[in-house]
Amino acid sequence: MEHDKHFTGTIKRTSAESTAAWSPSSSTLSQTPNIVVVILDDVGYAEFGCYGSDIETAALNSLANDGLRYANFHVTPLCSPTRTCLLTGRNHHSVGVGRVAEIVNGFPNTRGFAAREAANLAEMLRPHGYQTLAAGKWHLGSIHETSPAGPYDHWPLQRGFDRFHGFLAGETNQWNPELVTGNERVEAPQRQNYHLSEDIVDQSCKWLRQLASANPEQPFFLYVAFAAGHSPHHVPSSYVSKYKGRFDEGWDVARAKVLERQIASGLLPEGQRLAPKNPGVQDWDDLDADERRLAARLMEVYAGFLDHADDQIARLLEQIDALGKREDTIVIALSDNGASPLGGLHGTYDHQLPRNGIGTSVEENLARLDDMGGPLTYNHYPFGWATAGNTPFKRFKGHTYGGGVRAPLLIRWPKGIQAKGETRRQFYHVVDITPTLIDLLDVPFPTHVNGIEQTPLHGVSMAHTFNDNGAHTRKTVQYFEIVGQRGIWQEGWKAVTFHQRGDDYDSDVWELYHLDQDIAEIDNLADQYPEKLTTLKELWWQEAERYGVLPLDDLSHRSDVGWWPESKDRWVLYQDAVLPHHFKSGPRVRGVSHRIEARIERKSANQEGTIIADGGRFGGWCIYIRDNRLHYTTNNFGERCRTRSSAAIPPGAVTLRADVIRTGEDEGHVRFYINDEVGGEGILSPFGYHNFVNEPLEVGRDSQTPVDDLYASPFVFQGKIIDVVIEAFSTEVMDHDALLEELMTSQ
Repeated sequence: MEHDKHFTGTIKRTSAESTAAWSPSSSTLSQTPNIVVVILDDVGYAEFGCYGSDIETAALNSLANDGLRYANFHVTPLCSPTRTCLLTGRNHHSVGVGRVAEIVNGFPNTRGFAAREAANLAEMLRPHGYQTLAAGKWHLGSIHETSPAGPYDHWPLQRGFDRFHGFLAGETNQWNPELVTGNERVEAPQRQNYHLSEDIVDQSCKWLRQLASANPEQPFFLYVAFAAGHSPHHVPSSYVSKYKGRFDEGWDVARAKVLERQIASGLLPEGQRLAPKNPGVQDWDDLDADERRLAARLMEVYAGFLDHADDQIARLLEQIDALGKREDTIVIALSDNGASPLGGLHGTYDHQLPRNGIGTSVEENLARLDDMGGPLTYNHYPFGWATAGNTPFKRFKGHTYGGGVRAPLLIRWPKGIQAKGETRRQFYHVVDITPTLIDLLDVPFPTHVNGIEQTPLHGVSMAHTFNDNGAHTRKTVQYFEIVGQRGIWQEGWKAVTFHQRGDDYDSDVWELYHLDQDIAEIDNLADQYPEKLTTLKELWWQEAERYGVLPLDDLSHRSDVGWWPESKDRWVLYQDAVLPHHFKSGPRVRGVSHRIEARIERKSANQEGTIIADGGRFGGWCIYIRDNRLHYTTNNFGERCRTRSSAAIPPGAVTLRADVIRTGEDEGHVRFYINDEVGGEGILSPFGYHNFVNEPLEVGRDSQTPVDDLYASPFVFQGKIIDVVIEAFSTEVMDHDALLEELMTSQ
């Protein structure tokens, strides 16, 4: 039989005559250190205290003091690709994650998830007796596979992790997050002052205590992926107050002071210069008083956000110590890419920038200054602070210059690293982390995982540098590419180009830097060494062929395959339905003439609640019953339009309907029906399409934050919803009376 292939005892007719030989499986590895990987989000090279920041990160600093700090570590310019490289040890294009998981295009290099031919570290360690745990941000599964319909193939539990608690998308509200535990969507705990950073560490510590109690000798791999410091920058107010006034001198002074600390600590060489300030970033002295006050406050919030996350890291490290696991636990801490410029010129209280690219105005932001960091905003700092956060490098997240791809890396392992508080300067890339851990554990690299033949690792081990400061990197080349931005490093030299969306790639101007002498990419040597530049450009194309980077795609052209699911104009939804906002085949009704019909049953006219809601406090729409009237509300970041039926809703079985006609660029006319009788009408404005935050469409509840602040989430419907049918008609501006007549005759 299949199950007794490796049985070493004997089997006779009775157990008294037979010899038992059953024992629990155990690892055959020579050593099994615990592994903890902590990854932060959108945190620049210079935003850990031990990398020169004025932000207090005592826990991260302790890892540098008790272990190693890497000065020349690189990542990809975006989050999903970096996490793919980190966990698989393969280059991201080659396994299907050429950019963030949301943006697929029908080609093998951007499928939105890592191929099973590239098993991740959890999948490789589980067969060797490791318990594998993941908490926080995932962002490694296609958006089309995040609804309850699945498939769940690339959710954490199906990709090697025994337990998961966190969120699937690229960002979430820290006060009211989109949460998944295991394979189930759950609502955030309804406790006062809940915060996601605290929650994921609470869960991680609980798991470790449970494991140590049940099997104290079993090793673990714990992957903790904070949302800090990705927008929204949400943090308890006490952490913001701590930094009051600390950034009043501005980002120009901050850059100079950070560089001074980087040099003094030995991170950077004597005489290191700052790269030129990024295009569009104003001189601090040119800002007026209001602009400075706003910018300083937004940086105080960001600093508090990172400080707060560091306190959670401290709790995790304390838990490891309390369980007696410190000596033989490898702790790795890093960021996924450079600091983000998406706050724009002045920063924003909102979660997205308007089409003008400038963002919310200073006046709009100042009106919400006291709310920044709290549950009523979705804020982000100005890109001047991102420039300082990437000191001394140029450009930002999303770019292949140092500001996009240089990242902090800390490694502590008391049992295996004798050196304490030292800085390593060898060039490494995030793709080298998993090969390092495989090397340390002396794990035989699997030819097959779960029956699937594996592609080789692309990274190299860093382990030989742990106790040898002068060791050669053993790495010779590393390419970079994100959405047309390109670069390549080879043995101390780097060629890089800045690509404008839509431009011919052959017209891109390549620059050449000798990073071993000019780490901040200041002195362009392209004219001085044209042959070297030509060699590196040719090498980039070779690496692009080798690792599946092609075809290049800068999002200026959408292919017919892969971008969107087949369009629909009719949806039938049932009670408890949930469609994540990033599930792009869901209903779109904003800016579209449409009909929403719900069949409900209520025992009493006093029963109320949400019929259907999409989005939340930071944008969306909802239909609900309150005061025995049918309400339809639209919301653009707090700019709400509320309409309600004039007629009351009788108890019992009722059919409710809202017919909406787009009558203007940002206006819709709604007419309510109760059992086919007109029950009132009104105007919806704002009504234009609005890309709101990652909050799901739900039937029967509005669980994260409320679309309409006249009710509190989750505002569960107290009756029964038979179904909700949505029909979308046209985006054209139409005469509402004519279309309503047409709709009535089409019933």
